[in-house]
Amino acid sequence: MMIEIGVLRERRNIAYSYLDSCRLCPRECGVNRLKGEKGFCGVDARLWVSSYGPHYGEEPPLSGNNGSGTIFFTYCNLKCVYCQNYTISQLGDGDTVSEEDLANMMLYLQRLGCHNINLVTPTHFLPQILSALTIALERGFNLPVVYNTSGYERVEILKLLDGIVDIYLPDMRYSSDEYAVRYSSAPRYPEVNRLAVKEMYRQVGNLILDERGIAKRGIIIRHLVMPEDISGTEDVLKFIAEEISKDTYISLMAQYRPEYKARNIYPLNRRITREEYKRALEIAKNLGLRNVWTQMVL
Repeated sequence: MMIEIGVLRERRNIAYSYLDSCRLCPRECGVNRLKGEKGFCGVDARLWVSSYGPHYGEEPPLSGNNGSGTIFFTYCNLKCVYCQNYTISQLGDGDTVSEEDLANMMLYLQRLGCHNINLVTPTHFLPQILSALTIALERGFNLPVVYNTSGYERVEILKLLDGIVDIYLPDMRYSSDEYAVRYSSAPRYPEVNRLAVKEMYRQVGNLILDERGIAKRGIIIRHLVMPEDISGTEDVLKFIAEEISKDTYISLMAQYRPEYKARNIYPLNRRITREEYKRALEIAKNLGLRNVWTQMVL
């Protein structure tokens, strides 16, 4: 984190000002969460955490040997019918915690030796997170902050994070608005997502690793290859190559499986084939993308 604590407090206060007519995400529900109203994400002003601990299954520059200090926040501003964590994101598996509790989680993970603090699905709790970071910073917190997001973000809100977030970890889910609405209830996802990723890249640039290969700063873009190319892989990767950087670190994910409602929805009711994943790899190669992290699958 490259920000002074006084500025962090100012950003926290600005973020809280969005809660009385919530505009934290692109839905801009306008509900008064401070008075207990709940928007599309399903939460009021209370802070919900599902779990926290070292995570060894993230991308190698994040997990390293000691793990990524992952904090899973409950609920989400998307409604993906195939969500692998649907019990957390949509069914509300978690507990309410205080901002001080959250700060203590961060400090605990730091004491364990985790390489970073990985905030998973954080946007609907951004004011509370900034408050917790203020508390943690006063108590010696010094790890890189990872913002692990669906990529459905407002540029105006992301600008509050400039100098606070060290590593952005956004998804680029879709290139089709039709599929984004049908499968994630996310209108204008491609447009919103691409503007958000551009802002993230402006803030942190390409990934920088230390001598151990651990991420210090930069962006890692995740793209989940889906059955029948629902995710629009070629369009997404072409955008990254042409409008972000061919040196962008891309996590080309192959672990799609039909979870939650997707078990009963064609064509989401199957895993991807080896050929579908090979095609995605070939696209990345042909576009000249130089830092594509791949998975052995199927």
